[in-house]
Amino acid sequence: MAGHVRASDLRAAARLATSATMQTTRIVEGVHQSVWRTLGAPGGAQSDRTRGLTGLVYRCVNGITQAVGAGLDTALARLEPLLGAMDAAPPDSPARLAVLAALNGVMGDRLLADANPLALPMTLQFDGRTIDPDAPPPAGAVGGRLVLLVHGLCMNDRHWQTWRTAADGSLQPGLDHGQALALAQGFTPLYLRYNTGRPICDNGRELSALLQRLLAAWPVPVDELVVVAHSMGGLVTRSAVHQAQQAGQDWHKRLTRIVFLGTPHHGAPLERAGNWVDVLLGSTPWTAPFARLARLRSSGITDLRHGTLLAADNAGRDRFRRHADLRLPVPLPAGVACLAVAATLAGRRSLVADRLLGDGLVPLRSALGQHDEPARALAFAAHAQKIVYRTGHMQLLSDPAVGRIVSDWLAQRPTARH
Repeated sequence: MAGHVRASDLRAAARLATSATMQTTRIVEGVHQSVWRTLGAPGGAQSDRTRGLTGLVYRCVNGITQAVGAGLDTALARLEPLLGAMDAAPPDSPARLAVLAALNGVMGDRLLADANPLALPMTLQFDGRTIDPDAPPPAGAVGGRLVLLVHGLCMNDRHWQTWRTAADGSLQPGLDHGQALALAQGFTPLYLRYNTGRPICDNGRELSALLQRLLAAWPVPVDELVVVAHSMGGLVTRSAVHQAQQAGQDWHKRLTRIVFLGTPHHGAPLERAGNWVDVLLGSTPWTAPFARLARLRSSGITDLRHGTLLAADNAGRDRFRRHADLRLPVPLPAGVACLAVAATLAGRRSLVADRLLGDGLVPLRSALGQHDEPARALAFAAHAQKIVYRTGHMQLLSDPAVGRIVSDWLAQRPTARH
């Protein structure tokens, strides 16, 4: 079999196709019923469902789809051992991982709920392979200064080893912040891989439990733990630290510094635009069925609207409905030195560049933790707020100038905020 496809991918793709067919049928039925409603015809048991013979047809389509999907799943489950032996469990290729990461970012919560094999588990990567947190590499292969790199939405651990566009437009190997810190300062780099479509609070809770196990089993004394987090990864990290403190876990006591690269601490406009799509599509009976398309975006994406960290922030609320910022304020972790690196596509600061343009995805103010409400503003020290100009969101992953900022800051003696 091709190196990019695994045997289990066939079952996963079949489940995905079944789900997509049923969702499409539901949208078509909704449009059908909207037309009937404008003509005064009664609806079915739900406002977007048809009744009578028409309703029976749609129910039959869904029933047949479910039956075919179940049959395919059973057949492929029986073939999977044979197909698996043929491909001998090939390692994840960069192309396969990139596709899986994007898919998980868009609908990872749904994949997980459906027990779809395409849902990525949370794992730690070291030296290009997955490690067991309860049985980490031996003492000779690792040290006591750890740096954990946490990627952002629709990405994976391989994105830290990427290419960058040089000033002359040519592609050049990018800087891997983890490897650079290993060479320059003796850190042991670990890379997190996770399903970015899950709620941020769920990923934070799992990361906290993972680090608790890892540090308990680490073969040498851990002198310090540093986190370098890009985009959503910074929110997952903050959530993990907060939940560790609430749960009485002690791994966070080894945490000395966090570097936030383009983290949307107070949300990102693009998710808010998606929220407006919900509102606009739902404003007329003819377009309301298509609002389901906007509602397919994952919990991870909707958490980026305001930068949600806690389960309580979404409790009892429809995450797709437009609402004000109702988050419980979560300050930066006490006793941990924090650096915010924000990027802007502009050549200099301005009101428009700060609030709207930013790095193309995250506004400058959000990346620096600034907020109009003092209770929500994050208290980054003045010397720990860095801005890089003419730089996009993805460039933060591999830009040498960003690497120098991170390396220089980590080379200094840690100074906690409090």
